Amino acid sequence: MTQHRHRRLRRVGILVAVPALSALTLAACGGGDDGGSGGSGGSGSADSFSFAFENASGGQQNPWQLLADQYAEETGVEIETQGLPPDSYGLSMRTQLQGGSAPDVMMFSPGAGNANAVLPLAEAGYIEELGEESASLIPQGNESLFEIDGKVYAQPTSIIPVGMVWNSSAASEAGVDIPEDQTAMLDACGTLADESKSFLAVAGSAPPNMGLMAMAISATRVYAETPDWNEQRSAGDVTFADSEGWQATLQTIVDMNEAGCFQQGAAGGGFDAITQGLTQGTSLGAFVPGAAATELANASPGLNLQVQPFPAADGGDPFLLASPNYALSINASADEGAKEAAREFLAWMAEPENAARFVELQGGVAITGPDENLSPVYEPVADLLENGDYAPLPNLAWPNPGVYDALSTGVQGLLAGQGDVQSVLESIDQAWDQ
Repeated sequence: MTQHRHRRLRRVGILVAVPALSALTLAACGGGDDGGSGGSGGSGSADSFSFAFENASGGQQNPWQLLADQYAEETGVEIETQGLPPDSYGLSMRTQLQGGSAPDVMMFSPGAGNANAVLPLAEAGYIEELGEESASLIPQGNESLFEIDGKVYAQPTSIIPVGMVWNSSAASEAGVDIPEDQTAMLDACGTLADESKSFLAVAGSAPPNMGLMAMAISATRVYAETPDWNEQRSAGDVTFADSEGWQATLQTIVDMNEAGCFQQGAAGGGFDAITQGLTQGTSLGAFVPGAAATELANASPGLNLQVQPFPAADGGDPFLLASPNYALSINASADEGAKEAAREFLAWMAEPENAARFVELQGGVAITGPDENLSPVYEPVADLLENGDYAPLPNLAWPNPGVYDALSTGVQGLLAGQGDVQSVLESIDQAWDQ
């Protein structure tokens, strides 16, 4: 392995291992100026602004940094960038906003379910209302993740599909086709286990990967039939514990574990088990976001990775998770000059050629949907994306980060043989009601 390829694989490992779920889709290798608190803090003009974003590993190849550099070069506007580690980013932004020292432009997760979510900050008055141009970019059905009382507070940048990343070459060598349903999948798991391979590689020691697995499976078990399930839960009409779909989701994980679908020692596996399993072909698939799959494929020439929908329950139809996981917002306390400069930057980001450039750098899908520039990684799910057969990541609409934490740690326990499906679902309900 060349030193260059080693660095890229290590970067992918960081990408897949980012602890916050929203950051799991960040196209790694952050950059920018990590010093200082940033923000206009009462100063600023139309020819300068400050910009904060998640920075997974350091360096200068972060998509946000590259786009900021390009904008500065084209316009002459000075941008003070602040890249922060994803695991501390949400807390840092909240602290800076409360202290009046936050940057003028900030990257956030839509909704309220992540530590870096934008809506709680907008409700507290920290985020500037945006205009129609930003609103027009919100994919249909995702409005509640960006709006409060009809007012928009964040501008989406791309769509990140989340399903099952599949090593097509390794699967072909093993004589395994993509299973159409759960029964076929469990049969394939047994065949592969007999050959000392696994259908999937998972990071059982990392709760976020366990949560992502559960959500990817829930696409067909819950959201395909009940796309408004989260709204029903908010209204108190349903619960996780009483949901047949969520029961089936977690039971699927138990059944997969018993059928040998995961690599040996999966409960203690780290994110290196995913990167090594996929690149070496000892595992055929993994639960990682599409952006990570794109980066992994780019880091390993000849590696043929594709995003596939997780096999539906017997008799079900394919369905996918895909959502605008990253958005840009403006600090409500920024100087008017800085706000104007920030609005011009957001307008520039929305221009088709610049939006396409960001998608190319990040590894996602255009915010307007699949187009002629769609990465080959997404070809198997192109029809699902074009037909709208997908739902956003469920946790984006959950009321607090604790709900996803309860799901993640609960699934982690199931993989280790601890607890049961019903108790995990009850713990998720308790977190929701906090």
